[in-house]
Amino acid sequence: MPLSANSDRLRSTLRDLVATDSLNPSLVPGAAGESAVAELAARQMSAAGLSVETYEPERGRPSVVGRKVGRGGGPSLMLNAHFDTVGVDGMDAPFEPIERDGNLFGRGSFDMKGALSACIEAAAILADEGITLAGELLVAAVSDEEYASIGTADLIDRRARGALEFDAAIVTEPTSLQLCIAHRGFTWLEIVTRGRAAHGSRYLEGVDANLHMGRVLGRLEELLSTLQSGGGHPLLGPPSLHAALIDGGAGISTYSPSCRLQVERRTVPPETRVAVEKEIADLLEKLANEDSTFDAEWRTFFHREPFETTSDAPIAACVSRSATSVLGAPPRVVGDSPWMDSALTAAAGVDTVVIGPHGGGAHADVEWVDVDSCVRLAEILARAAIDFCGQ
Repeated sequence: MPLSANSDRLRSTLRDLVATDSLNPSLVPGAAGESAVAELAARQMSAAGLSVETYEPERGRPSVVGRKVGRGGGPSLMLNAHFDTVGVDGMDAPFEPIERDGNLFGRGSFDMKGALSACIEAAAILADEGITLAGELLVAAVSDEEYASIGTADLIDRRARGALEFDAAIVTEPTSLQLCIAHRGFTWLEIVTRGRAAHGSRYLEGVDANLHMGRVLGRLEELLSTLQSGGGHPLLGPPSLHAALIDGGAGISTYSPSCRLQVERRTVPPETRVAVEKEIADLLEKLANEDSTFDAEWRTFFHREPFETTSDAPIAACVSRSATSVLGAPPRVVGDSPWMDSALTAAAGVDTVVIGPHGGGAHADVEWVDVDSCVRLAEILARAAIDFCGQ
């Protein structure tokens, strides 16, 4: 059955979404947040034939879920896209969508309102054709993916409580219409070395926390070399780390009483939080054994698991078949470097895969999405819904 997207309708949906400020207030204090874009997405979903519910995991941080109720007897599928964005410093007219040479420019066009437009258009395609699915289709436009993912986490919690049902998820982060079956995770760690404050002239009394942190940095560099010397993940390469932020000292003529370092450790499957934390604990223990004056503590203050599935998992195979029908060739199977909400759904036991449009400029001064790839994505998602949910 030919399933064709209405490119003009999708373009209109996308333009309206990009024109609506949805800067994440956790990243940009005082920013607009998701309330206005949630109201817009709710209207767009209703126009696409979906029944709409709005959830608010935190006050002023809504997510919107549109439902196409099935007749029963089939599995349920969630199409997932976030509608919060990062800041706009350095951008010219970030909320004035401009189309040029088939690309639409503006904050959030690529990350990821183009994908949300495709999700909504996929539901509209099914409504145009009068197709009733056996299982339920959900279109989820979620808040806060750019910071703590409270939107998708809330939907997972509702699923666990029986308030929502979805057996599989297609997370539509941009992949240039490639089938993404793995991505990196990350662990954020803080290390504090403690010294002893003293006048700069009293070298017998002072202990320099900054110099001790220098030892930590040296060992971290050795750890990085070890991590990257291995083969790593076949799609993602080796794990990595970097020393992101450092702060220490009390004055130019004072031995530093403390130094604080924040480290980001990017993980690949099957690495775990426990393994990462053991690396840091062992590193600091060895330094303490080498020097009785070395004193340090550490903590993990944020963690996200990596994601991995297989290309023959049910939803991945379904999307691959649908993409082959639309594109005329099987999609390339890839891994990707950024973390995505797919890790949350997969960790909750939801069969998950990632596919999204083509474009560029995520978090950059110039952001754009290829409109035709959004059209193709909508057609892929509509076919995948029929394949997975059944008719």
